[in-house]
Amino acid sequence: MDVVVDAIRQVWKARQGASVTALDGVSHRFRSGRFSCVLGPSGCGKSTLAQIIGGLEQATSGRVEIRDPNAANGPVRSGAASVMVWQNQNLFPWRTVIDNVAFGLQMRGVGKRERHERAAALLATVGLQGFERHYPVQLSGGMRQRVALARALIMEKPVLLMDEPFGALDAQTKIVMQEELLRIFEQTHKTIIFVTHAIDEAILLGDEVIVMTSRPGRIKEVIEVNLPRPRHLEMVNTPEFGALFDRAFHLIRDEVRRAMAEQSAAIRGAA
Repeated sequence: MDVVVDAIRQVWKARQGASVTALDGVSHRFRSGRFSCVLGPSGCGKSTLAQIIGGLEQATSGRVEIRDPNAANGPVRSGAASVMVWQNQNLFPWRTVIDNVAFGLQMRGVGKRERHERAAALLATVGLQGFERHYPVQLSGGMRQRVALARALIMEKPVLLMDEPFGALDAQTKIVMQEELLRIFEQTHKTIIFVTHAIDEAILLGDEVIVMTSRPGRIKEVIEVNLPRPRHLEMVNTPEFGALFDRAFHLIRDEVRRAMAEQSAAIRGAA
């Protein structure tokens, strides 16, 4: 599915009649079967954009259309075509791993035997076979994130939205999860929109990196990542990776500095 974002603007109303513009005129076509990474400084509206695409927030103005590029019919409703994976996994602590993964199917009315069979197959895919009857509290952070990923994949939506899903993980676990996600992408070729702060992560995973400005968020530049697939961690040491990193770094550095300066000015103004 193509995800078409057209002139999205998001304004949050604050107290005493003030307002904050989070996004201003964001337009982009996230093409079907591609891995797109959205990179930008804190507060630039990356997560807000993902939530608008997923139908979880209503934009102040602009539109989002999700279209099958091979079909003549009209756009699909955002929530019907996409599923979100969050940084905080939002697992139900009172449900076992297999019941957490199968929850969406249960809400659809799928019988227990079928949904458990499908959940067990996905848990094996993400390396959690044997942990079906455990509870989230019994798992490591990386294992819980795998459960959250399996819970999203079981819904079989064509668009996968990921809002900094590995941001809270330790460095080693993050590498394992990046490799796991790359493997799953090679198998499924879903349309993935991945929000991140990390330049190296964006380049390693993405077919393109959408660099955002500081607030209000606009698209500053789209970097095409022409590294071959399948990807592997050793690529970070190649000259090609280094050139892409350098380009993204110089684009994002100015935006981070601008965001920090604006935050400092706001603090001084409030003092």
